[in-house]
Amino acid sequence: MTVRYLRFERNGRRYEGIVTDGDVIRELHGDIMDKWGLGDPVCAVAEIDRYLPPVRPGKIVCLGLNYRDHAAEMKLQLPEEPLLFLKPSTAVIAHGDPILRPAISKRVDYEAELAIVIGRTARHVSRDDADDFILGYACANDVTARDLQSKDVQYTRAKSFDTFAPLGPWIVAGLDPSNLEIRMWRNDSLVQHSSTANLIFPVPVIVEFVTQVMTLLPGDVIITGTPSGVGPLSNGDVARVEIEGIGTLSNPVEDEIIGRSA
Repeated sequence: MTVRYLRFERNGRRYEGIVTDGDVIRELHGDIMDKWGLGDPVCAVAEIDRYLPPVRPGKIVCLGLNYRDHAAEMKLQLPEEPLLFLKPSTAVIAHGDPILRPAISKRVDYEAELAIVIGRTARHVSRDDADDFILGYACANDVTARDLQSKDVQYTRAKSFDTFAPLGPWIVAGLDPSNLEIRMWRNDSLVQHSSTANLIFPVPVIVEFVTQVMTLLPGDVIITGTPSGVGPLSNGDVARVEIEGIGTLSNPVEDEIIGRSA
């Protein structure tokens, strides 16, 4: 049985909730990372005024080149072990929020990814025990300033702009991540289509590897790499990540206006 947890606004108030049968949201009492219960119904999913990021991670750990087809399109050798980089928490936006194309970049790309949300403090976790430390999964878009990535060689600036980590629309617990269909739509065009079965390093291996390097805290996020088909976003586009068993993360794309905050 899967559980959908989300954060949202309704009638000027912020809520944490669980989506129940019939897409009715009931208010969550307690801590989704620990002990929680359900309160009264708030609204239907369709009646949400605004989605909020389902979690505010302390850090976002990212994997590069974790699909064989994406490594081929980037003309890079397959990694012998996971390639890690970080995104800042300030890059996170919710379902429905705009992705802002920074003025200093001439090419901003979409990258559909499966996100792992950590539920317990994790250090030196074995792959066999990884599930015990995972709260659930979400859709993610690893937005990238590709021209700056090529210029800088390393990834920090290209991956770290405000709005470059769309996450949501909710966290799904109880999901088997081993063979989920993943798609990216740019407007009405299907531009990425693969399955998590094609990950070079699957979820348990990723958790084991990352926790050998750093402690993961409740709410931290790991995004697991993108399949082939990455490409540019333009002002006015809508980027939609769809993952089987989770749902759709949709974000409009706008040019950054200097002086306006994200």
